[in-house]
Amino acid sequence: METKLLKNSPKSSKKIQSLKEEKIKIVDLSLKRNQYRQDALIDILHKAQECSGYLELDILEYIAHALKLPLSHVYGVATFYHLFSLKPSGKHSCSVCLGTACYVKGSDKILAALQQELGIKVGETTTDQEVSLFSARCLGACGIAPAVLFDGKIASKQTVENVLEKIRNLQEDGAE
Repeated sequence: METKLLKNSPKSSKKIQSLKEEKIKIVDLSLKRNQYRQDALIDILHKAQECSGYLELDILEYIAHALKLPLSHVYGVATFYHLFSLKPSGKHSCSVCLGTACYVKGSDKILAALQQELGIKVGETTTDQEVSLFSARCLGACGIAPAVLFDGKIASKQTVENVLEKIRNLQEDGAE
């Protein structure tokens, strides 16, 4: 597999190449563990994403080739499921549930306040790479609506005020 390297110093190019090779080794282990079964694509994509927090195009191409699947199929799966990302994520993540129960209880207002506070839209990351903002169709936590995920941990019965406070605390922790 050919990798495209950034035009930096030879030292940083070697480091980038080394990181890519490490990711390929991890993907290879997952492919072997799943016996190159095409129906294990989602599991393999999860393992690949664990390497760097997102799925790079060259890794998707590598997986497609190894599983003898069209790249369009692998890309389609990677973009269909909200747990996969094709872009680097921030140090922290915030996902607002927009399911019916959460929406009725104000999650739309929470999301709007977060977008304004962070200066980004859903699916984007702040320029300082501290926070990525997401929305979810449903987190399956209707009884504690509105629900928000902070770094994978669910927070119940959220308000605009306490969500903004949590986000500010996450950003302050990262600035130290």
